[in-house]
Amino acid sequence: MTKLVGIIVGRENTFPPAFIDAVNRKGAAHDVRAEMAMLGGARELEEPRYAVIVDRISHEVPYYRAHLKSAVLQGTIVVNDPFWWEADEKFLECTLARRLGVAVPKTVVLPNKSYIPDISEGSLRNLEYPLDWDGMLDYVGLPAILKPNTGGGWKDVYKVDSKDELLWAFDQSGTLVPGHRPKTMILQEFIRWQDYVRCICIGRKDVLPIRYDPTAPFHERYVVDRPLEDDLRERAIHDATLLVDALGYDMDTVEFAVRDGVLYAIDFLNPAPDLDSFSVKEAAFGWAVDRMSDLVLGYAAGAARPPWRDEWRWARLIPR
Repeated sequence: MTKLVGIIVGRENTFPPAFIDAVNRKGAAHDVRAEMAMLGGARELEEPRYAVIVDRISHEVPYYRAHLKSAVLQGTIVVNDPFWWEADEKFLECTLARRLGVAVPKTVVLPNKSYIPDISEGSLRNLEYPLDWDGMLDYVGLPAILKPNTGGGWKDVYKVDSKDELLWAFDQSGTLVPGHRPKTMILQEFIRWQDYVRCICIGRKDVLPIRYDPTAPFHERYVVDRPLEDDLRERAIHDATLLVDALGYDMDTVEFAVRDGVLYAIDFLNPAPDLDSFSVKEAAFGWAVDRMSDLVLGYAAGAARPPWRDEWRWARLIPR
């Protein structure tokens, strides 16, 4: 019986067709076929259509996340694990990195500036007030970065050079947008970097480090004409592997800011990373398509299993 691999995507147009073509080319001998997944109106128990689903958009389409979690329980392997992705946050990642011995900027998570209307003063009796802004700034230093605890794309990120600027930026996080909850923010040490590395990580073991410039225009950020020195490359691979293995992400990018020879993990919550050919460039694009297609073929054919499937409390319920 043919095993199906599905991929759900947003507006990207280069990675999905290349990935589907690669899986279909390699999978012919194993009776595995890939397609754009079609999801809609799922019942709580139904025969899974897909052996594997590659998820690149559920962070923006909530229905997909609900569908995928149910699909996992019924036997589908989802890349990346929707349960961990649902819970993952930047402050948790900073704590995890420190516990693993990976350097991260000094970080403080902040109480919300505002709350949904049903929250009153009585609901907040466990919060310290006023906040010790001076103590927090003594810890992280100035300048500092204020950014959301979840999300990405450099949205609502502020570089602040004074306490007044920090308080102003914090006030902006309290703006209530209809249909959205107020943002939880983290305050983070600003790393004045001398070098910067972005690692494309596939399958928790294949890591491709590339020099990166986050200040450049989007399509010019991967600096492919300046290969990394061997020592920097090996240290980036080592630390990135530690992080993605602990996170359980089979598809991620990990960014390191390099200051005085130390690699600081800056951004590693990227479980739907940019893999478009025009941004990552031709060589990295081909590498990512090849590794991702091999990964899902192994899962679809039963030659590999994600480790979390045997560790969950309800793992015994998942069809093998």
